[in-house]
Amino acid sequence: MSPRLATFIVFLLNGGVFGTWASRVPALAEQIGAEPGSLGLALLGASTGLAFTAPLAARICAVHGSRMVLIASSLLSPLLLPVLALSQSPVQFGLTLIALGASVAAMDVSMNIAAVVVVRDLQRPLMPQFHAGFSVGGLIGSLGSAAAAQAHWSPMKHFVLAALIGLLTIALIAKTVPGGVGERHREEETERVNVLKSPVLWLLASVALCSAIAEGAAADWSALFMVRERGMGDAAGAYAYAGFSVTMALARWFGEPIQRTLGPHRLLAAGGGLAATGLALTVLVPVPAAGYLGFGLAGLGLAFSFPVVMDLASETGKRADGSGGERELGLVTTIAYTGFLAGPPIVGGLAHVSSLVVSLGFVALVTALIIPATWFAKKAAKQPASV
Repeated sequence: MSPRLATFIVFLLNGGVFGTWASRVPALAEQIGAEPGSLGLALLGASTGLAFTAPLAARICAVHGSRMVLIASSLLSPLLLPVLALSQSPVQFGLTLIALGASVAAMDVSMNIAAVVVVRDLQRPLMPQFHAGFSVGGLIGSLGSAAAAQAHWSPMKHFVLAALIGLLTIALIAKTVPGGVGERHREEETERVNVLKSPVLWLLASVALCSAIAEGAAADWSALFMVRERGMGDAAGAYAYAGFSVTMALARWFGEPIQRTLGPHRLLAAGGGLAATGLALTVLVPVPAAGYLGFGLAGLGLAFSFPVVMDLASETGKRADGSGGERELGLVTTIAYTGFLAGPPIVGGLAHVSSLVVSLGFVALVTALIIPATWFAKKAAKQPASV
């Protein structure tokens, strides 16, 4: 098995884990007796684990290399799914999500470093295709959730099967997963750049932040929105995130020519506008078909945000020997995860005092900010670096 395929499968697994539990949120909410407000606080657990673990994982990968971090986190994430199904209260649910979020964060940072290694070796803009693996995984996970809901499977029965599939997958690819070379293993000393002083990185991170809020809203709330605001059943509600994942995966898989034609910055801005339009359609047109279409357009528009931002961020830290970029990826990933951190309580809180229609409308406005953030990032990239 090639390193490219092994890396793609890791992205697939990460998306599968996420799509599996995210699409069973309605059933889990009923199991733990949570309303939108308390559910939003519980979902904050996953984002907390993500936000606090991402910078630590980036530092470990930068110093020691990313391969062992990737393998360990890829084994732990599926194992935590059955633990999540044991939750009987919002507090238990939130605490388990902290652990799951931490594992997913370590997996996310290390798999992006592995993807950068492959991209640089092959000298092709393949990052969107790797992220398509995440989207396909999310699709598989959400479709599996829909099937499990239709078959009246409990979350426990469903999650145990998903965990076994995940562990078997990692056992098959562990030997061929690539990893970045840590600083302790390089023969020559290299100066550590303070990534916090880079305006370009902060602007790229703001694009990822807005995208993360929108993507997290779709993952955490799309099924519940269709169930509670549009009158769909649990199984039909799960298809909203499935549609989001389908359009995102297709755009990422077939989008290499579009990226070459438009360039990264125009692609980011156009995608942000399309995603904001899709979310606005979802909340403004009160029929189920508009909801499914809107989430699909949001997936299409957000498809390139993370992979293109990761590409641009890693290039700012590239060394003469072709290595580097781990710390830059860590910064952008950490800021992006604050979107996942802030998103659930914001959406849940707004829904508690108003409705999910209002809260997702707010997310549409946030998503539109990708357009000016991208413009400023492009302008900052043209400025000479400060000494």
